[in-house]
Amino acid sequence: MTAVIFDLFGTLLEIRNRQNPYRRLLHLGSQQGRAASPGDLRWIMTNTCGLQEAADFLGIKLSSIQLTELQSCLELELESITLFEDALPALALLRHHQIKIGVCSNLGGPYCLVARDLLPGLDGYALSAEVGLMKPDVAMYQHICTQLEVAPSQLPGSNAPHVLMIGDSRRCDADGPRVAGIEGYHLDRSGAGRFCDLLEFVTGINTSRG
Repeated sequence: MTAVIFDLFGTLLEIRNRQNPYRRLLHLGSQQGRAASPGDLRWIMTNTCGLQEAADFLGIKLSSIQLTELQSCLELELESITLFEDALPALALLRHHQIKIGVCSNLGGPYCLVARDLLPGLDGYALSAEVGLMKPDVAMYQHICTQLEVAPSQLPGSNAPHVLMIGDSRRCDADGPRVAGIEGYHLDRSGAGRFCDLLEFVTGINTSRG
């Protein structure tokens, strides 16, 4: 094993004061008669835009009061983002074993800087708003592997060491990575799954793989 890829929110980071500013923006659009599209959140997640830029692109009109309220919600949410207690110890253990660390996450533009500030010095960052891709697109996983300079070991004909990923979404962090040749695992912090915290995961993979 040469690399472990982590999801961000629900895995390494938590939002303690959810305000959902972009969902509120889309709700304002529906109140104006704008039909919601499945592509709305994808556009928000794959562009480094703020609230006003998103509103302009989506054709949602905002008064100065509405924009101020949404911006306040966004700032409250960003300020409430913290690391889970097991995050840094798990990363430190991987570094001790000289294993590369990357993050691969779907998130809007304003959240990228916060994530990088809380988790500096990693070996790779695949953040959807920055790269214009989203999990579970295969290209998203390929992007982070390229950054980490590793090749998934399950690819046909590959003898490369293992690349693992863990996150709180089965679809995006377990099943999706497997399609790309990455060994994906689901993190269930409720305690119902195989892994409920990151130290347990990191200790388990180090033990099982020597």
